Amino acid sequence: MTKFYIKALFSAAFLFFTFYSNAQDIDGYALYNGQNSSTAYLIDAEGDIAHSWSCPTNANYAMALKPNGNIVRGAVNNGNDINGAAVGGRLQELDYNGDVVWDFTYSTSNVVSHHDLCLMPNGNVLLIAWEIVTEEDLEAIGLEDAEDKKATHIIEVQQDGTGGEIVWEWHVIDHFVQDEDDTLPNYGVISENPQLLNINVATDSQGGGPGGGGPTDWFHVNGIDYNPTLDQIVFSSRFLNEIFIIDHSTTTEEASTHTGGNSGMGGDLLYRWGKPSNYDTAGDQIISGPVHDARWILDGRPNAGYIQVFNNEGGSGNSSTVDAIETPVSGFTYDRTPGEQYTPASYSWRHECIGDADGQSASDRMSNGNVFVNLSQSFMYEATEDGDIVWQYNSGSPKGFRYECDHPGILQMIADGIIDGTQCAVGVSEINKLNATIFPNPSTGVFSVMGEFGANGADQIRVTDVFGKEILALQNVQTIDLTAQSAGIYFITISAGENQVTRKVIVE
Repeated sequence: MTKFYIKALFSAAFLFFTFYSNAQDIDGYALYNGQNSSTAYLIDAEGDIAHSWSCPTNANYAMALKPNGNIVRGAVNNGNDINGAAVGGRLQELDYNGDVVWDFTYSTSNVVSHHDLCLMPNGNVLLIAWEIVTEEDLEAIGLEDAEDKKATHIIEVQQDGTGGEIVWEWHVIDHFVQDEDDTLPNYGVISENPQLLNINVATDSQGGGPGGGGPTDWFHVNGIDYNPTLDQIVFSSRFLNEIFIIDHSTTTEEASTHTGGNSGMGGDLLYRWGKPSNYDTAGDQIISGPVHDARWILDGRPNAGYIQVFNNEGGSGNSSTVDAIETPVSGFTYDRTPGEQYTPASYSWRHECIGDADGQSASDRMSNGNVFVNLSQSFMYEATEDGDIVWQYNSGSPKGFRYECDHPGILQMIADGIIDGTQCAVGVSEINKLNATIFPNPSTGVFSVMGEFGANGADQIRVTDVFGKEILALQNVQTIDLTAQSAGIYFITISAGENQVTRKVIVE
């Protein structure tokens, strides 16, 4: 099925469906949790639910699968003093059953975590957060027309028993330059100091965008990733139309200065890309609007070491693209000719998305060369390098995450019998997936069920809503009537003997 045909299908409003055309090309599973939903799902290549977690709190944005098969997720803390887009305030690890292993709250009157997280190889977690910086403090470092701001900082959290502790942090407030007041210590020529952020830079927030909840969301940082080989962090900023790299090898004290760490640059910006006018330098602006989900492409995959982003308005007509760039990395720093923009001058590789998304979203590059894309609040899909669609699933989630069969967390879940591993050739001796069909889907509420359980119907049918709440339990039936329920998405688990399967249905 070609990209053109899929785009044509999605030009029709409110078209909901799940399909797969080449499931054998899909290695592994996809993980997602709807924003402000308490249920997380692991789905397989056929769109069936391999496992779900009924969590004690609602998700705010991102999650990750650990090597032990547990999940780590950002959660919404009740009673946050600071609010805004994808606000969280809480970090949790949950086991297979949804029980909390450890729980860390980062929410006070002055700070709160939000948007993305990144699981590090040492088990620690990087969190994006806001901190309130007052008008007076901003005026003291040269901000014109100052007002209280929600400024970005990044923390590294380590498990401490059933809680967590901060072991490293970085604050953008320590890395500004300005050319308005030569009596201040951070005075300088903007174009000569691209390792610093112009405190008076114009941002897209001045023209609107997500935020709200008190002081202005200054830069709207929304995506974060970690490179263990370089010991560096990359993050994306929606309002600056840029991605940035900083050194993680510093101490927290060094991260507040301009020296130290592997780079010798302390916490200054090692690299930036997307909008050279932000540092008063000529060059094409490649990220013309929102940007999300900055990440390094993993070793063993095409373009390994490149940085990949979801460029919301990167294509013609402001269409969404997935862009990857080969950075000019040199040791622990990045080459740049003085007075010129950071290279490359354009993307090194691009995938044109089959649908558009204004916010959030995610992507990944797979070992077989496929590109995985999650279009925010819509659907996720996987395409070959030629753009042919091999898998698609309507999740409605802000972000989605792909894990291949050789991921330690997937292997652990198979070994523990949590998932059957049908599509992973890892020595599973018995397949317990039930063959069942539900039709029509979508429908106005009445669904027929057929499968390998005979004329008497399935032994048991259980219907849950998107929050994991059971709304109907039936036995030995071939018809499910949901006409009394509200329009929306429901999950039907069908059991016959030791076999079962979960399917998603839509009530129109």
